[in-house]
Amino acid sequence: MSNELERVSDLVAPIASDLELDVYDVERRGGTIRVTLDTPAGSEAGINLDTLALATRLISRELDHEDPINGRYTLEVTSPGLERALRTPAHFRREVGKDVQIRLRDVSSGDRRIRGVLESADDTSATVRMEDGGETVVEYSSIDKARTVFEWGPKPKAGTRPGQGKGKKKPAGPSGKKSGNGNTHKEKQPS
Repeated sequence: MSNELERVSDLVAPIASDLELDVYDVERRGGTIRVTLDTPAGSEAGINLDTLALATRLISRELDHEDPINGRYTLEVTSPGLERALRTPAHFRREVGKDVQIRLRDVSSGDRRIRGVLESADDTSATVRMEDGGETVVEYSSIDKARTVFEWGPKPKAGTRPGQGKGKKKPAGPSGKKSGNGNTHKEKQPS
């Protein structure tokens, strides 16, 4: 992290702490300074828009007063979202136990993509448990990109097919048959 970004991080940390948030990341992308805030690790809820708006006003005022960045920039205050980028050892340590997807830099080593559950992380590497039960240790220096993976919706129960779910079964009509749309109908009796 550059000296400017370290200074921004130092200015943002007390504001985030007062709002009961953590500074997840501070980065510069071209002319944009992106401050990513998150709820403390293990929190059930995420950040709401009102809290982000308040944080933006407070951080903007502090950066205007202290002026830690040379030149013009745009401030962006955001949350990491459900699928969050993992760029630092602290990011990896924070997400232990979650599903991750990692793309490696070296394409000659066989599988370039790794997906599984992040089992552990230290200052130099992360351990991922693969679907087959095996573990892979990945050095951070070999990672091109990494992120958490969010599975939308409930996972299906074992032994159920997609579309099968809980809910009331509709009673069959007098003929005992259902139409394809779940409505009952009577079949005409032969005369």
